[in-house]
Amino acid sequence: MKVMQAADFVLKRDEEDVYAEQREAALAILAEVKASGDAAVIAYTEQFDGAALDDLRIPADAYEAAYEQVTPEFLDALRAAILNIRRYHEAQKRTSLLLPDADGNLLGQIIRPLQRVGVYVPGGRAAYPSSVMMNVIPAQVAGVPEIVLVTPPDREGKIDPNVLVTIRELGITEAYRIGGAQAVGALAYGTETIRPVDKITGPGNIYVALAKQAVFGQVAIDMIAGPSEVLVIADESADPDYVAADMLSQAEHDPLAAAICVTPCADLAVRVANALVEQLEQLPRREIAEASIRNYGAIVVTKSLDEAVELSNRIAPEHLELMTEDALSLVGRIENAGAIFVGKYSSEPVGDYFAGPNHTLPTSGTARFSSPLGVDDFIKKSSLICYSKDALLKNGHHVIALAEAEGLTAHANAIRVRLEKEREVR
Repeated sequence: MKVMQAADFVLKRDEEDVYAEQREAALAILAEVKASGDAAVIAYTEQFDGAALDDLRIPADAYEAAYEQVTPEFLDALRAAILNIRRYHEAQKRTSLLLPDADGNLLGQIIRPLQRVGVYVPGGRAAYPSSVMMNVIPAQVAGVPEIVLVTPPDREGKIDPNVLVTIRELGITEAYRIGGAQAVGALAYGTETIRPVDKITGPGNIYVALAKQAVFGQVAIDMIAGPSEVLVIADESADPDYVAADMLSQAEHDPLAAAICVTPCADLAVRVANALVEQLEQLPRREIAEASIRNYGAIVVTKSLDEAVELSNRIAPEHLELMTEDALSLVGRIENAGAIFVGKYSSEPVGDYFAGPNHTLPTSGTARFSSPLGVDDFIKKSSLICYSKDALLKNGHHVIALAEAEGLTAHANAIRVRLEKEREVR
């Protein structure tokens, strides 16, 4: 398989499925939620989740009950992860800037947090307390005063206890047991119970992704997340069991997930393939992982490590693992990746749950121009221009010349009026 052919194989994954039917359904749900508010959200929750709700909000007593259902080991791990993730994101904080100059001008940039953010936490095949942490913590660090969380319930209207405990540990006080496109609509348009937000973050299924895409403009969104991806660049020093295990850690997410190993070592490629077969036998989610590996998995043998890096940069994977003899030396050559995991002990799940960097990453090749979720996603910036009289008298003719070049005579006149009046005063 040639390098570019391998890249095209992965990049065309999203082109193979046309979501016209799902998009039409998501748009219909959004329209109904916009028109009917809570009634539509309740009806769709019963239709899609099987839960008959009399109140959208997660009951207050559910949180205390959840603490009785989680293990001490989970609680210890959760609290340690929260500390790591918060410490990492604290380092991303920005401050406003002011730039005075010799002409008496004051230019600057004012940074403020968004006022109200909606966090979508997926449910369905699995529960994701990690998604709670990765979306809520950077918003808190940014200083967002109102964070509202939504997550789909089970058929009894209940939420996974691990998710509930995570919500409580982070101090979120506004959380609703709704999911799907109807939850996106509630956050974007508001209902009798839920006030609209300024931005929606968090991953979901195809209906959630299409609904987020549709409401963009009404509200901001983080990204349109596609199926998960991992690409492992490995040489002869790599352990095939480690490579296979990390490939499967992404494959178990979704039948559309892509797990790829790129190596210049043909012998390693064979050993990784064998390890995949052996480890698949042990996975409870084997059916999902097997479909992913069969349809979108690949082991690519390249002529050299340079060619492996070239292929990776073209694919721009969500997760990139470097399992080579001198892995750190490759980092400077990686141009496109959502997150880079360096060395055989930097397994992708370490980043998913615990290390600190955010696990909400660009997918489907968008790491060419997009970044991981972070504190910057929860702030807005205002430019500040405080121009002095002396500076306007000195530079006003430049502004007039540029405005007239664009044919905007009223722009030019706004400056000319001031220049003439101020010079008369002098």
